[in-house]
Amino acid sequence: MFSENMAYPVRLRLLPIARCLFDEPIVVKIDGLRSKQVVSIRARTTDERGVVFSSSAAYRAYAGGEIDLSRDPSIGGSYTGVEPMGLLWSMKPQILHKDFRKTRVLDPVMVNFSLHDEEGRMLAEVTNERFLMGDGVSRVPVQEGNINGVLFTPPGEGPFPAVLDLCTTMSEKRACLLANKGFVTLTVPVHSGRPQQIHLDHFEDAVHFLQQLPTVNSKGVGIVSRSKAGDIALSLAAFVRGVKAVVWINGCSANALLPLYYKNRLLLPALMFDREKLFSTNSGLVISKYAMHDPLKTEGRDSLVPIERACGSFLFVASEDDLTWDSKAYMENMVERLTSNGKENLETVCYPGAGHLLEPPYGPFCSSCMHHFSRLPVLWGGEPRAHAAAEVHLWRKIQEFLKTHLSCEAAQTKPQL
Repeated sequence: MFSENMAYPVRLRLLPIARCLFDEPIVVKIDGLRSKQVVSIRARTTDERGVVFSSSAAYRAYAGGEIDLSRDPSIGGSYTGVEPMGLLWSMKPQILHKDFRKTRVLDPVMVNFSLHDEEGRMLAEVTNERFLMGDGVSRVPVQEGNINGVLFTPPGEGPFPAVLDLCTTMSEKRACLLANKGFVTLTVPVHSGRPQQIHLDHFEDAVHFLQQLPTVNSKGVGIVSRSKAGDIALSLAAFVRGVKAVVWINGCSANALLPLYYKNRLLLPALMFDREKLFSTNSGLVISKYAMHDPLKTEGRDSLVPIERACGSFLFVASEDDLTWDSKAYMENMVERLTSNGKENLETVCYPGAGHLLEPPYGPFCSSCMHHFSRLPVLWGGEPRAHAAAEVHLWRKIQEFLKTHLSCEAAQTKPQL
């Protein structure tokens, strides 16, 4: 849409094009304004539950009547300063304590950008289509034995490296985006319903399923995990053959919250938490960081995952402002245990200012939402700008780590739109 109220039409452009993959950045450019004219740019999207998310930022045009978000600073609104993708990560829900829910991948995320003058009149608008599935990626539901997940396969004949994406509750987003990068990825949830215990055999079956696929290039499987899924990934690396690489993001070093069984026997008891140590903010949000029992003390040691047994490599990722639990302390403990046992199979990344919910980049930052199991409004932690930067860096780091340890050179070219 263009405005004819000025000497030249006002243009709002998304470059290189308005259609892109979800994890790709865009450049927002405006021209046709008056010199030094102040305008606001608004972004708006709706998640799959119908919750509206929006943001806005004010900009002052250069002498030529142009604005470039990759170069020019916001002077007010949802953020300030030069933030090329700030309109995306700063979007907030119109309903308190809602995360941006995008678990299904067949439909793109539609983001409307609109340009407004100081009186609020709209001068131009454009829609950004952010696709999760690239051309040629296949999506196949898998219901086989104990496996209930979705398999994503890159285009081409392969062979490809294989990744098991462990999500706390079912979500296809991260797995699909990894398939765009050349990984055969099976996503399965850690929890379904409200289980009283967890069986490692179910996830072992998923590892074996990936190993037997004709499109997989080796017998070694990578695992990507976050939060509770992190200790499941550690247990698979310690007790199941064929796990070559584990990405652990803001997890626990011990088997947390539910007992873990393997081959019909108790493998690890649960590390529990003290409800008396849950902290509530003035707004009623719950902080659980200091409620977990200490896995290094007598009552918690039996729950520690014996990662010293693992032959694969680890990428440990901790956010310093994680308010769910002390991820950094858990990471430091695991590093100490591995190195004291002569292990060098690890990398660490620590993000100051980032919170618990590290996701693939360019989605709205979530500071609080209802916890899936406790049904309490939880404060996850993180400062939006620092958290968004951490997601961009981590997404690249995950791909580099998996490529290094899963012999990714045989993978086909990643799909495009």
